[in-house]
Amino acid sequence: MKKLYQNNPSDMKLLEPWQRNALERFTAKMKDKEWPFPCIPATQGFALNQFRYGFAGDPRSVKAIEELGEMMANYTESAREYGKYTSLLVFFETPFELKEPLSIDQWEQLFWRQLNGLAQIDEIEWPAQIPSDPHHPLWEFCFHGERYFIYCGTPAHIDRKSRHSDEYLLAITPRWVLEEFGKQDEYARKIKSQVRKRLENYDSINIHPDLNSYGNPENYEWKQYFLHDDDTALSKCPFHRSLKAAKKI
Repeated sequence: MKKLYQNNPSDMKLLEPWQRNALERFTAKMKDKEWPFPCIPATQGFALNQFRYGFAGDPRSVKAIEELGEMMANYTESAREYGKYTSLLVFFETPFELKEPLSIDQWEQLFWRQLNGLAQIDEIEWPAQIPSDPHHPLWEFCFHGERYFIYCGTPAHIDRKSRHSDEYLLAITPRWVLEEFGKQDEYARKIKSQVRKRLENYDSINIHPDLNSYGNPENYEWKQYFLHDDDTALSKCPFHRSLKAAKKI
């Protein structure tokens, strides 16, 4: 089983150089006071050391999908022990030849290929209450019986700095974390307002029009997983969970 790490000196000693560098760059981003990272709950989870970190190989490989699946299953089993602001951050070893030439569209294709691959290897059935159609406002990605919001960061994101990562990155947050955050309506509204203000300062582009709240009739979660570096978006979700069912027949 792939190991999950904490951001502490003892775990840092166990990391390979590229892994240590990726985590150090992420740490600098979370601690930056001059340009504070927009997602306030994320900065809280980081500060409380409730995040868990994983590392996978070349994101183009089948092995990387298998490694991601192992880490997500491991994380799902223990996530509630980590705290109410927890997330799983998975960095992928991103070769130099990927960082420069790959476009946003190509990274997006890779991202959805990974989610489709995860669905193929998921050993637990999709939660019955979650629609199978991504174009339903209550759809969200599920794995190992848990509902997740997926954030993708890539080297190609420039104007949308909030989605930039030198290494290909997935930040995976359980739905129960987001539900806990939203329990206090007034507090949640204030934080969301502050997040939007931070985004306006952080990115050199307007807030993406697809950013919305789960459950709203006009909201589609899949559109928020991978944001373009402009205001465009795919018209149809590339996720096909039915592939797994077809494979079983």
